[in-house]
Amino acid sequence: MPDEPKTLDPAARPAATAGDSPAPDRDRPVGTAPRDTEATTATQATPTTPATPGASAAPGTPAAPAVPVHRRFLVPVVLGLVLAALNLRPAITSLGALLEEVSEGLHMSGSVAGVLTSVPPLCFAVFGITAPRLARRFGPAAVVCAGMAAIFAGLVLRPLAGGTAAFLAASALALMGIAVSNVLMPVIVKRYFPDRVGTMTGLYSMALALGTSVAAAATVPMTDALGGDWRLGLGVWAVLAALAVLPWLPLLRDHDGGRAGASRTDTGASRTGAGASRTDTGSPHMGAGSPRMDTGAPRTEAKAPAQAAAPRVTRSRTAWALGAFFGLQATGAYITMGWMPQIFRDAGVPASTAGVLLAVTMVMGVPLAFVIPRLATRMKTQGPIVVALALCGLGGYTGLFLAPAAGAWVWAVLLGVSNCAFPLALTMIGLRSRTGAGVVRLSAFAQSVGYLISIPGPLLVGVLYQHSGGWGLPIALMGGLMVPQMIVGILAGRDRTVEDEC
Repeated sequence: MPDEPKTLDPAARPAATAGDSPAPDRDRPVGTAPRDTEATTATQATPTTPATPGASAAPGTPAAPAVPVHRRFLVPVVLGLVLAALNLRPAITSLGALLEEVSEGLHMSGSVAGVLTSVPPLCFAVFGITAPRLARRFGPAAVVCAGMAAIFAGLVLRPLAGGTAAFLAASALALMGIAVSNVLMPVIVKRYFPDRVGTMTGLYSMALALGTSVAAAATVPMTDALGGDWRLGLGVWAVLAALAVLPWLPLLRDHDGGRAGASRTDTGASRTGAGASRTDTGSPHMGAGSPRMDTGAPRTEAKAPAQAAAPRVTRSRTAWALGAFFGLQATGAYITMGWMPQIFRDAGVPASTAGVLLAVTMVMGVPLAFVIPRLATRMKTQGPIVVALALCGLGGYTGLFLAPAAGAWVWAVLLGVSNCAFPLALTMIGLRSRTGAGVVRLSAFAQSVGYLISIPGPLLVGVLYQHSGGWGLPIALMGGLMVPQMIVGILAGRDRTVEDEC
């Protein structure tokens, strides 16, 4: 099918009247929402009494002043995004830094330890697919709040485990909270910041990388400072999770925007003057559910079919390519987080230094996770970024294979750059769909498929390591996966949306 211009569906736009609406923003990044309709409408609307959330305007009533419905929520949303992102990886990287101590303390074999490193993608795939349904029922903010609470509970219970099964169960609880939050982060960004997708994705990706790297670097020193007990070293991260719950509590009152399909007057929706039809699809405050017509204004029958349902992403080649790209980059990331410290330790690097090397790998994502999404939104296709990141990964794995200790710092930096395929994948989720509902479907699909793909990787590395007696074969596997990641990433980065293919 030929590519279509990447603008919102004309059916989702208001009928224009002379002098009523400015020209569309043709220079905006592909896949992002148009300029804030609230700002442009505010200079044109006839002053009237502000609309009350939850109320429906009578047919023919002049449009209310375009005051953003959710402005009072923006500060807690930004704070909540940052704190949530800081908690999306410490449960994993803190365990990677202490994997040898945990394995000895719980009497795990190498294969069982491989199972432990495969638990994160398994939980992300199983629980992430439930996020859209939960968001439709309770609202995305409420689900993220519950996710932060689950992370806190899991991190508190994990050090209390007396055996491998209990440890896995507590880890799964924390990872369940991470899974639903992973899926809903792009949804929160698309809903509250539709014209700043790249910037906000970069902000929380940067916070995610910071939390990942700090947990990797600080876990071993904190454990030593707490008497060398790995249980205390893992449990201390529950404090950060408790803090992440707080900013989301005020957002639980954001019922109108959070629950999909709620009948309301959306002052952020695209609209014109009296009697103009409108939809919720173009609203920057879109909830997590399927788009539907706003009941506060008369409907135009010709526009209804365009808003009938969210895209069926399973029919989209781009969605499948994006899911495969997400899965392959996640495979590399979880192998790195779970096994890289052990690779360095087996090469003769001290445990504390191995943890710092992992932190260096993770901290590379702090600046790059902010730069790459902004760069990606300004490019017509994201293939060149995909290739550059994959080549860095190939260089890092080659170095680990040939001289793991001699060039350890260089390999850590190269693998850190390669791991920035994660914020790129999140950004492409926002770029590959035109609507908030499409982003929800695509985010859940790409992440669930991706994490399913990534499950065997860490487990296979553990099995190969145990049976081959060295790291040569596992590292060759890691490097080899960069090639298909490059191919599917180029396909996922093409200039099109899933709506073009469904």
